Amino acid sequence: MGSSIDNTVLWPLVVYGAIVCSLIGAILALSYFLGGRHEDRATNEPFEGGIISQGSARLRFSSQFYMIAMLFVIFDVETIFVFTWAIAFKDLGWLGFAGVLTFIALLVIVLIYEWRNGALDFGPDGKKILRAYKKLTKNPANEVVAK
Repeated sequence: MGSSIDNTVLWPLVVYGAIVCSLIGAILALSYFLGGRHEDRATNEPFEGGIISQGSARLRFSSQFYMIAMLFVIFDVETIFVFTWAIAFKDLGWLGFAGVLTFIALLVIVLIYEWRNGALDFGPDGKKILRAYKKLTKNPANEVVAK
């Protein structure tokens, strides 16, 4: 008796899967037979707005780019979790509040870690520039004597 219940529950899923697979096959067959076939000189070139592409599309990004991407993902996910917590604030109570505080504390620790590793340094180091400037101004050989 258990197998008849399983069959009655599964047959709509099997029919749905068959319909989806047949539609996919029909769409692929139609695109193959009705699709245009041509070999112009720019057929295999990527579309660049009419500009002939030069060089490789494989660019090397600095590790700074990936650090910023990680920060974006971390704080984007944080926004989702904190927003959902705020919606269910009354239902979660103090335990939910403690959980969100723990979550935010972990994210602050991650932010401090990335900050200490230099993930937030976008330009040249200001302290290094200031040291170099002081070194230049203290050195008497670099002074210009006005007459």
